[in-house]
Amino acid sequence: MAEELPPSEKLSAMALADGPPIDLEPSAERTRIRSVLAADDMIALAGKKIVVGGWVRTGREQGKGSFAFLELNDGSCLANLQVIVDSAVHPLALLTPTGTSVVVEGVLKRPPEGVKQSLELRAERILEVGPCDPGKYPLPKTRLTLEFLRDWVHLRARTNTISAVARIRDELAYATHTFFRENGFRYIHTPIVTTSDCEGAGEMFQVTTLFSDTEKVERELKENPPPSESDIESAKHIVKEKGEAVANLKSIKAKKEEITASVAELTKAKENLSRLEERFKLKPGIPKKDGKIDYGQDFFGRQAFLTVSGQLQVETYACALGNVYTFGPTFRAEHSHTSRHLAEFWMVEPEIAFANLEDDMNCAENYVKFLCQWLLDHCQEDMEFMAKIYDKTAIERLKLVSSSPFVKISYTKAVELLINVTEKKFENPVSWGIDLASEHERYLTEVIFKKPVIVYNYPKGIKAFYMRLNDDGKTVAAMDVLVPKVGELIGGSQREERLEVLQQRILDAGLPLEPYEWYLELRRFGTVKHSGFGLGFERMILFATGLDNIRDVIPFPRYPGRADL
Repeated sequence: MAEELPPSEKLSAMALADGPPIDLEPSAERTRIRSVLAADDMIALAGKKIVVGGWVRTGREQGKGSFAFLELNDGSCLANLQVIVDSAVHPLALLTPTGTSVVVEGVLKRPPEGVKQSLELRAERILEVGPCDPGKYPLPKTRLTLEFLRDWVHLRARTNTISAVARIRDELAYATHTFFRENGFRYIHTPIVTTSDCEGAGEMFQVTTLFSDTEKVERELKENPPPSESDIESAKHIVKEKGEAVANLKSIKAKKEEITASVAELTKAKENLSRLEERFKLKPGIPKKDGKIDYGQDFFGRQAFLTVSGQLQVETYACALGNVYTFGPTFRAEHSHTSRHLAEFWMVEPEIAFANLEDDMNCAENYVKFLCQWLLDHCQEDMEFMAKIYDKTAIERLKLVSSSPFVKISYTKAVELLINVTEKKFENPVSWGIDLASEHERYLTEVIFKKPVIVYNYPKGIKAFYMRLNDDGKTVAAMDVLVPKVGELIGGSQREERLEVLQQRILDAGLPLEPYEWYLELRRFGTVKHSGFGLGFERMILFATGLDNIRDVIPFPRYPGRADL
């Protein structure tokens, strides 16, 4: 039996088998600036040689051009590392423009007394430079408005605010997966393309190839006109002749080679006829049937849309795996230009098997508290920046929510409290049956209770068909988590598990039963009581950072008239 090679020798043997090794220049191991500036004992790093890479935030020549200071940021943290470069090491004019990228090898040094930096890097070699034309670079060192930055979405992550938001967003995403993993949930990838409308609002982006297919057909017909009826008849005649020829050869028992050749000619004639008939059927314009667009000719053979929620689909896995969640992009074709709406946004949607509305509310409260505490524990520098520049109450708000028990009140009680408010006049009048506006939600959390509030048992007329109908026949087992600054952060419910009730609720919503037949079958085959909710991820970031516009907390905002990149 042959002796087993150790792994290192196996790799060498594989490399030789694939040919001579490629001569690659060794790559320098890069140190992240965060690991330097956040070290427990920064002074102990003095004298250490490292390689850093980043973008120049500010650069200035000193000593009559004999050296330069570079404030270098690599995105790992908010703070910059000061790099000192002598003119003998590299031409300074190529390094100092804002936006220039550099990879520097040097030694960490303690700066002179009285300098705010604890460590600076003395450059020994400039390994790489990505030049930046200062006359054309659109992000000057001056403070820029967030609205201005939306026109430079491909560059805005280089600014302090957007990079801080990106790190906060990343931490919240990681915290989300951590929370659900620690609580026994499975992560399910639900489809982006769907044939059902979860919300029943009809504000969905349609997915279709009918327009592109129509353009393709029209272009094809223009370049290569379709056959006429006489062309079809002529091709049929040829097929008939070839068929008769084959039959004749068989009847006279001709040689096998002659019959095979004749059959081949017949096959060729049939294929040609089939192609002509297919092209003859081509018609310009969108295909229609009975005066309506024929979606049977579309890519999926039926109408399809971008999803507004993964909830309905993730319920199928809750009814098999137990507690599950989905976390992904959702879409809403709503022509809204408010600071709270996007056409593409992200949703976190857990589904809890064998759970009622109270279980749902408890899970939502624990999740929001976990997120807030996570930011306090892992995003101190970025949160302090947001508090300093945008919202001085941001950190206190996180502390409040992470440590306070949420108030739970019924919708009816909430309306009663709002109706009795005398010191404020709401823009939207309050009455039982309305959907609470943001001003109402914020008043409950910021003024009346001064803490997060969960409102439950909403009127059925303002909630989705899948929410469980309560015994009073007027309300459903729905709940919203309201927080200061934002208002509604989470919307959820106990799902309707009774087949007959759910069928009627779908019909009452003006929706056809057929697209939801699979959803109804979850109630026919081993139905279980289950609940869930959806957290608007961008709203959570708005709440955490104190920013005012949702377009500034998503990397690539999509809204009416804008879909850059």
